[in-house]
Formats: sequence, C-alpha cells, structure tokens
Amino acid sequence: MKTVRACKTCHVLTESDICPNCSLPTSKRWRGYVIIHDPDSSQIAQKMNITKPGKYALKVM
Repeated sequence: MKTVRACKTCHVLTESDICPNCSLPTSKRWRGYVIIHDPDSSQIAQKMNITKPGKYALKVM
C-alpha cells in the first residue's frame, strides 16, 4: 500500500513523489483533507486557490 502524499505548493493529494499538477516535490506530512467537486461555487476552494476538482490537504508541513 502506497503512502498518500500532499503537494507542498498546491496541496493536491497523490501517491507520487512529484505533484501531477505543478511538478514539484510532495510531502508525507500533511493534516486534514477536503474533496472539492465544484471549485467555482466552493468558498473553501476559493480561499485555497483551487481551480480543479479533486482531493486536497488542508495543511502541508
């Protein structure tokens, strides 16, 4: 079973060492997550600057 990692920049959750969105390193250390279905109408997505649907970490360390 692979470890879920979070991008240090865009907070997307992935199993990869490199973020599929921004090609930057990911971290094993993150807390909480949110699933965004419709970023255009989500206030959380707007506050986090999320433009694509998906799973995102709330805090990445």
